[in-house]
Amino acid sequence: MTDGAKIKVQYYRSAICTPEKHKVIVRSLGFTKLNQIVERPDTPDIRGMVTKVPHLLRILES
Repeated sequence: MTDGAKIKVQYYRSAICTPEKHKVIVRSLGFTKLNQIVERPDTPDIRGMVTKVPHLLRILES
């Protein structure tokens, strides 16, 4: 993990019928649509959010 490192994350499974905490995590990462790809800084905070909902999100680049 370097200073300018980025991580690409894809929202590929719907958050319908998931706990409210999972929905909050997905929204706070910036996802609004299914199959959307966002680029976020590669920090432990972002990595932790992604590991909380691995059944909804997919890491495209490390």
